[in-house]
Amino acid sequence: MGRLVCTQRVAGLGHMHLRILQNNQGKRLVAVDPVGAREGNWVFTSSGSAARFACPDPTTQTDLTIGGIIDFWTPDG
Repeated sequence: MGRLVCTQRVAGLGHMHLRILQNNQGKRLVAVDPVGAREGNWVFTSSGSAARFACPDPTTQTDLTIGGIIDFWTPDG
């Protein structure tokens, strides 16, 4: 998917990684990752103003946050 390096960031992001995600339409998005997802993991996200509540510090400036890693998923039920 690619690699993202961000050395200058707002204080609230601390040492959280930023991840490049791709949605089911193929659009690439950048998300804050407080859970430690790795390349190839399926994840679920929170977006908009709710995204900051998935971070350890709810005052973090983010619009997209990984809320968890999906361990198992059967797409067709």
